[in-house]
Amino acid sequence: MATSLLCVPPPQVLLRPLAVPERLLLGPGPSNVPPRILAAGSQQLLGHMHPEVLQVMDEIKAGIQYAFQTQNRLTLAISGTGHCAMEAALLNLLDHGDTALVAVNGIWGQRAADIARRLGANVHELLKPPGEYFTPWDIEEGLVQHKPSVLFITHGESSTGVLQPLEGLGELCHRHGCLLLVDAVASLGGAPIFMDQQEVDVLYSGSQKVLNAPPGSAPISFSERAREKMLRRKTKPLSFYLDMGWLANYWGCDGEPRRYHHTAPINSFFSLREGLAMLAELGLENSWERHRANCTQLCRGLCDLGLELFVKEEKARLPTVTTVRVPKGYDWKDITAFLMDNYAIEIAGGLGPSVGKVLRIGLMGCNSTSGNVDRVLCALRDALGHCRHSRL
Repeated sequence: MATSLLCVPPPQVLLRPLAVPERLLLGPGPSNVPPRILAAGSQQLLGHMHPEVLQVMDEIKAGIQYAFQTQNRLTLAISGTGHCAMEAALLNLLDHGDTALVAVNGIWGQRAADIARRLGANVHELLKPPGEYFTPWDIEEGLVQHKPSVLFITHGESSTGVLQPLEGLGELCHRHGCLLLVDAVASLGGAPIFMDQQEVDVLYSGSQKVLNAPPGSAPISFSERAREKMLRRKTKPLSFYLDMGWLANYWGCDGEPRRYHHTAPINSFFSLREGLAMLAELGLENSWERHRANCTQLCRGLCDLGLELFVKEEKARLPTVTTVRVPKGYDWKDITAFLMDNYAIEIAGGLGPSVGKVLRIGLMGCNSTSGNVDRVLCALRDALGHCRHSRL
């Protein structure tokens, strides 16, 4: 009888086996997942309050503290992507009416400003053209003028390929009564960052870049200064799911017995744990050097192809995401499509303020190899010749 009430048939597409193509992901993320991390994520599910899962969470916390170079007790992984960590950081730090200064030289500053405004913050933007970075003098001018309680800045601006220097910014912010919030989604593990030494108050990243895990979990850490500001809030954070008070307890960061908050993505945590383990085994300094060396090789090869690097200063180039200007007379879509169709290699066009202006090539974690540099340069040489010929 119940069957006769069905008016929507089973989708035919779901009656066929799942087919996922093999591709080399050399865009700005996600990156390819190595077999060890795939195996970790395919382990049998456990309950989110089982002691074995809580132990994995403790191991993740230790791995994040190593990757961030911090001893902050409020260190954990958000059950969500890097965007989710951005939102968690802002909504826990900013109370309604707080003043935030957002350094904008690409899409991530733009999005942080958008989120902060939605939270009712008084937002001021510090602007730089895409491809440029902020100096301490730029930052101090904004701090003096606007007197913010939080400064947001992006360490690895993946939309433009800029690596933002952080030296001195934490001390500068604290001198002006401001907290420093840093986005390291695209840079963590690929470029040096020292959370405690550089006096960063909130730092977050994502699982799917250098850590080579699937997207869906996001490391984050709060300094004691940041934690104290959250404790002084006049109102509760607008999101229960991202309330750091609840999350701190679930992750064992507050010294209290752990309580249920949400059903965590257990298998994503298994994957993240292995990504952090592989980074620890390699060593941060070795990882930083590998990314630097392969980025240098890539930049040299791109210049040999006659392409123009988008970020002029070598020290300001993000080692994980290299940007080149789209050559005159070419459509970036033709180039990216040629690489995908003929080589099964993904590179990306621009994003936000760099749309239509650049091509973005990512070398992250296990994908950052000399062999992959050679592969993408060979494919690009072929693409440039083909796309030019097709337009004659």
